[in-house]
Amino acid sequence: MPAITVSDLYWSTPDGRAVLSGLGLQLQPDRTGIVGRNGVGKSTLLRLLTGELAPASGHIAIDGSIAMLRQTVQVGAHESVADLFEARAALALLRRAEAGEATVDEIAEADWTLEARIDEALANVGLSVPADTPLAELSGGQRTRAALAGAMFAAPDFLLLDEPTNNLDREGRRAVRDLLARWRGGAVVVSHDRELLEEMDAIVELTGLGAARYGGGWSAYCERKAIEQAAAEAELAGAEKELGRIRRQAQVTAERQARRDSSGRRKAARGDEPAILLGTLKRRAEESVGANQRLAERQRGAAEDQLSTARAKIEIVDPLAVGLASTGLPASRTVAALDHVTAGYAPDRPVIRDVSFTITGPERVTIAGPNGSGKSTLLALVAGTLLPWKGQVRVPVAFALFDQRVGLLDPTLSIADNFLARHPGTTNNQCRTALARFRFRADAADRIVGTLSGGQMLRAGLACVLGAPVPPQLLILDEPGNHLDIDSLTAVETGLSAYDGALLVVSHDTAFLDAIGITREIALGDPQ
Repeated sequence: MPAITVSDLYWSTPDGRAVLSGLGLQLQPDRTGIVGRNGVGKSTLLRLLTGELAPASGHIAIDGSIAMLRQTVQVGAHESVADLFEARAALALLRRAEAGEATVDEIAEADWTLEARIDEALANVGLSVPADTPLAELSGGQRTRAALAGAMFAAPDFLLLDEPTNNLDREGRRAVRDLLARWRGGAVVVSHDRELLEEMDAIVELTGLGAARYGGGWSAYCERKAIEQAAAEAELAGAEKELGRIRRQAQVTAERQARRDSSGRRKAARGDEPAILLGTLKRRAEESVGANQRLAERQRGAAEDQLSTARAKIEIVDPLAVGLASTGLPASRTVAALDHVTAGYAPDRPVIRDVSFTITGPERVTIAGPNGSGKSTLLALVAGTLLPWKGQVRVPVAFALFDQRVGLLDPTLSIADNFLARHPGTTNNQCRTALARFRFRADAADRIVGTLSGGQMLRAGLACVLGAPVPPQLLILDEPGNHLDIDSLTAVETGLSAYDGALLVVSHDTAFLDAIGITREIALGDPQ
């Protein structure tokens, strides 16, 4: 049976930061979701499995074939869909044969069913494009679908998928879930898409403590994890209590012995006891003290070992806790209004056609629609970064736009300098306090924004906007969860749930939208 076995695996970044340390893991030919915080080594593990990275030490044994789907599909100038299927040469041969330009030997080698099988594979992911379509003509979501079709086309024993639904609309996400549900080989899926993780046969959690496997999908993992965490915390509390009891008992014993020693010295000073008796009593006292000390040391050592074992079962995590000040937004205040708006980027090719809607008070609105329908364009209109061709856009309140690149931050400045630039008059102490709530403490607040990961950049953007004494009354969010691990995403959901302003959100993550309490959906049609 195909299997992947990882034994005592170590890998560090070029600057020496340990990412994977002593990792042991066995993967069977089922659907396994890999979860964990950003930076814990999920994507690194996949790259090690493909051989793109070499471990510092340890062993990887792969019994079977693998195919990898990466987070982003890099597009070369002349690459086509056929390249994702490694079929460029074979399709070129078919074209020559159809044109009567192939030799007899070439015709004998031609795979006459290849094109039909590629078309079927693309149709399975919801694409209807010729195999010679340039990848540059496809959207990011379409490229992801085509790459998934190409990976499955090779019929490997294991599919390795790195955030396969990140750039997909709801239909695309559903297509990925359906494909994996029908897939009969092994699949190793790094994802923070909780709907996709729900369909897994097992969840493997990577932490600083190693890898732990849980049977079932996301909900089963959460339940088991909560039980384990509660048991580990109870064990830790019990171990701490027992060590405290032993220390207190040792202190009581020592104090009692000290009183006896003091009494013996007073008797010796009075001279009313025979010297031989005093010597015997002293020797016995010293033996008793020694025995008590050895017993106390053994008990304390055992209790400290128990405490150390209990602590080792709990990973020390610095949670992201988002607490927000009030925006003061009245329930009747118009936050945004679009009146018969048409807009786009190229003349005579509108992306948005005759759209009207109003957001009043602390409404929570999502813009829905397939890839290419104009969701991000609509957000740009509301934010004023794109002007309408026709109609009127009115946003009479303070707002902040979180696009997928977190463009509200200056990448050349530190996080702290970005905060101070957005909030003139704020003291350095106020700035540091606000950033600390988002886990940017001490030197971390001085990091240059351009050096941050995607998840760190979004967190920095939230810190600079929501850490203000009075946050803006409208937050505009364009796929905010694309680069966050699930723990950070859950913390952001908690913070946004407490936010009392209006939300205008584009997200294909249904679980995220449910968690932040979306109350209304504005649906855009298929792209023209």
